[in-house]
Amino acid sequence: MPLRSLFVFLIFLLGAFPALRAAAPATPNVVLIFVDDLGYGDLGCFGAKDIATPQIDSLARDGTKFTGFYVAQAVCTASRAALMTGSYPNRVNMSGALNHTSPVGIHPAEKLLGEHFKTRGYATAAFGKWHLGHHAPFWPTNRGFDEFFGIPYSNDNGPLHPVTRGIPSLPLYDGDRIVERDPDQAHFTRRFTERAVSFIERHRDRPFFLYLPHVMPHVPIFASEKFKGRSGRGLYGDVVQELDWGVGEILAALRRLGLEQNTLVIFTSDNGPFLSYGEHAGSAGPLREGKLTTFEGGMRSPCLVRWPGRVPAGRTSDEPWSTMDLNVTLTRLIGATPAAVKLDGTDVLPLLEGRPGAKGRGEFLFYSGEELHAVRAGDWKLHLPHDYLTVAAEPGRGGKPSNWANMKPQAIENSGIRGIASRHGYRVETIGLSLYNVRTDPGETREVAAAHPDIVARLQQLAAAARADLGDSLTAAKGSGLRPAGDIRKLAP
Repeated sequence: MPLRSLFVFLIFLLGAFPALRAAAPATPNVVLIFVDDLGYGDLGCFGAKDIATPQIDSLARDGTKFTGFYVAQAVCTASRAALMTGSYPNRVNMSGALNHTSPVGIHPAEKLLGEHFKTRGYATAAFGKWHLGHHAPFWPTNRGFDEFFGIPYSNDNGPLHPVTRGIPSLPLYDGDRIVERDPDQAHFTRRFTERAVSFIERHRDRPFFLYLPHVMPHVPIFASEKFKGRSGRGLYGDVVQELDWGVGEILAALRRLGLEQNTLVIFTSDNGPFLSYGEHAGSAGPLREGKLTTFEGGMRSPCLVRWPGRVPAGRTSDEPWSTMDLNVTLTRLIGATPAAVKLDGTDVLPLLEGRPGAKGRGEFLFYSGEELHAVRAGDWKLHLPHDYLTVAAEPGRGGKPSNWANMKPQAIENSGIRGIASRHGYRVETIGLSLYNVRTDPGETREVAAAHPDIVARLQQLAAAARADLGDSLTAAKGSGLRPAGDIRKLAP
């Protein structure tokens, strides 16, 4: 080919394939938005008709929508522990949810996601809810984050708790200093968003990792005056639409500063909706049950990933993967050295990039606290016999849980599944050994164990291996692969 013709051909290629001209670099900025108790069916791009989320939906248009994304447990602390460590929360003894009385937190020996980014020279920040321990050894600014602005645990862990009385003031921190007590929660979304935008602006010329674990829409829910009455689903919808505004502000900042091509944006939720709170809770859409259960409605979260030039636009994938995989993928993507301990996550970058034949996780374990409730391999999910929570009678209203009017204070239990049920208006039901194809039946409505005894037997073997590794209080299995939580009473000062 003559030199002139070759030159013209190359110019044509560059014009036809913009990604060749401006390919995203190997180590991008990362913005990880992790909202609280958002339901699978609460976004327009996941089927919501009465909540408008155009900014979040744009991530599905410009990136990939993942419909098979899992959290590691359907509750606050456990979910975050898996995200930050790349391990099942059971492995690091961080099941359940911490509160202001908890002496424990994520062990200092665990290498957290922010610490990985720090080793690669990133500026790091976390704005919102931490919930991995409120004592100094566990605090975000001691665990890889340059900046923190937010609360140490859930927003109901204070005088505004819908059920429990006598909880001390909710503290708002800036760094390691309390700057307010019982702050106006109607301004949380705006304030965390403004700090996030400021962080991006201040670090536009260096790599950054922005972790934005929003407090909303965990009960008690609040929207600012600007957003009240704007949705078709009452106050809960207003809260989600304000979160959508916040996502839009961050995307606009990236665009304004010329950082879009160089920034990986991930949006997801820590678990499913807190269904007992009715009109103040989200929707699991087509999925069964919600938060605090190991059904798909508790464990699957909407997940959107955008990275121009690397993550395909307008694609939907139902391959299963999890927060633990996100941890390992980001760590390897930026060239950080993985922690020298057993990790439960895998590198799913080929899946994110839409490479031909790329798959998600082959297996997944569904724990609730220290109880193994279910296992998944391929398309099949086997529920092991266990008790679970479901909404009692009418869902809650006005910020109170279901059946609140009939509750008697002396009848409220404090521990175990029945304690959770009595405090939050659930009833307890039992499921026996049950098999579902969650690829074709994500709502877990068609039980087919009798028709597939071979699959049941194979998944029971997977459950036995899980019990030997991570334990199972339902069978008194101790587990040989556990690592300790941090305990302020035992750590050296």
